[in-house]
Amino acid sequence: MKRLRFGLVAVAFAAGLQLPTGVAAQTRRAAPRPENASPPSSEPSAEVRIESPRRWGRPALRIGQDYTLRAGDEISEVTVIFGDATIEGRVDGNVVVVFGKAQLSTTAIIDGSLVVIGGSATAAAGALVDEDLVVVGGGFDAPAGFMPGGHHVVIGTRAIGGRLDAIVPWVTRGFLWGRPIVPDLPWVWAVVGFFFLVYLLLNTVFDYPVGACATTLAGKPLTAFVVGLLVLLLAGPVCVLLTVSVIGIAVVPFVVCALFVAAIVGRVGVARWIGMSLMPQSSEESRPQALRSFVIGFALMTLAYMVPVLGFIAWTMFGVFGIGAAALAFIAAYRRENPAPPPRVPSPDTRPPVPHLEQAAPVMQAYEPPPVDSSPPVAVIAPAMVSDLASFPHAPFRDRLIAFVLDVILVVIAQQILDLRRHNDDSMIFLLLLAYHIGFWTWKGTTVGGIICQLRVVRVDGAPLRFADALVRGLASIFSLAVLGIGGLWILRDPERQAWHDRIAGTYVVKVPRNWPI
Repeated sequence: MKRLRFGLVAVAFAAGLQLPTGVAAQTRRAAPRPENASPPSSEPSAEVRIESPRRWGRPALRIGQDYTLRAGDEISEVTVIFGDATIEGRVDGNVVVVFGKAQLSTTAIIDGSLVVIGGSATAAAGALVDEDLVVVGGGFDAPAGFMPGGHHVVIGTRAIGGRLDAIVPWVTRGFLWGRPIVPDLPWVWAVVGFFFLVYLLLNTVFDYPVGACATTLAGKPLTAFVVGLLVLLLAGPVCVLLTVSVIGIAVVPFVVCALFVAAIVGRVGVARWIGMSLMPQSSEESRPQALRSFVIGFALMTLAYMVPVLGFIAWTMFGVFGIGAAALAFIAAYRRENPAPPPRVPSPDTRPPVPHLEQAAPVMQAYEPPPVDSSPPVAVIAPAMVSDLASFPHAPFRDRLIAFVLDVILVVIAQQILDLRRHNDDSMIFLLLLAYHIGFWTWKGTTVGGIICQLRVVRVDGAPLRFADALVRGLASIFSLAVLGIGGLWILRDPERQAWHDRIAGTYVVKVPRNWPI
């Protein structure tokens, strides 16, 4: 109909018709004429009225702001996100309101549909909606005679709509401004008070862990920040890898809980650290001083959360510092409870020296020679060699990596020779690697790659590996490799150069001389 309307106007101008300025060539649809009525005269009648051409405005889009269409104004479409829409004029298309209110006055006319998501809608008597009316997550108020031209769908209650209406101001003046705290919203201060009480309880009950986090931040702030970033970056991949494995599914909830506890305790430690940095205190912080430091730090953190843009940056930075400090404090506490054993010193050779043959000859002439033991000398020194195996230096990461690569190449070659891929089972290589390592560790205490790189696997007490030890070490090595190889990379920072599977199985990997017997 609109195209026909504009087409008639264009034809009229093309034909040279002289129309008054601002007057259209379309008249209102007249009422049906009775059959006995006289034909219309050629003279212009006073009953025929001419209306102005309808000029639709451009679509209106508001994000985080309210919009009002005044009475007498006309527009094509209206879209409001995180704001309220008040319609008093005419809308040719649809009106969409997301997380806000829609109010239709008496003169409101919507030729399309009215859609409200996450908010409520009200319509006064006389308001018109030609097509559908959809309200999701809120209520709708209208007089009894109101009925849209299409479907009428309302999902939700007024209570839900009221709660969403309370969140919208936080989104518009808090989230979009980059700050978690909006000072002029009362319910936000209720949330702040709740977190203050929770943090205060944690600061009082868990005084030692929170103090350890604060002390760590005071001594190593940059290290804590880097460790916090690493924990956050690796948490997702580690949980995914644990979920893929059957055994790791049960570990994922504990990892998530540990991260949650570390984040909460660490954030309390950050508050105490900020207070400790501003207020002088004694060398040993007492509980009143710890409480004072926490209150000061929490107040400063709250003020930082109110600043636009800086609020979310501060919230993120404090979280990273807290997780890093909690991780470092946990590692320090674990080392105190499980100190590394002192390095073993090779025991001196207490065997009596064997006299030289030239020196023993006169003695044999003067005295009767004692009975000679026919057992080989290797059998006498073998027990000493086995007992001193754990005293050799621990193997570096480079040698262990080279030995592992050589073993993988050897197993792959054996697999190709035995034609074990005829069933297209890619998991066969992992089973062969596991069986290969467990078998060689039990048999020789090393592998072929370990023999080439002069490596031996021995228990921490110096005894050779048993089958149970080799089995536990082999299964634990799967976990070390599954978490992005972090269990193997642990050798680089461990003082005893132990991987995770070494600590689980209680073993060392030592570097032996080249002539050491196999």
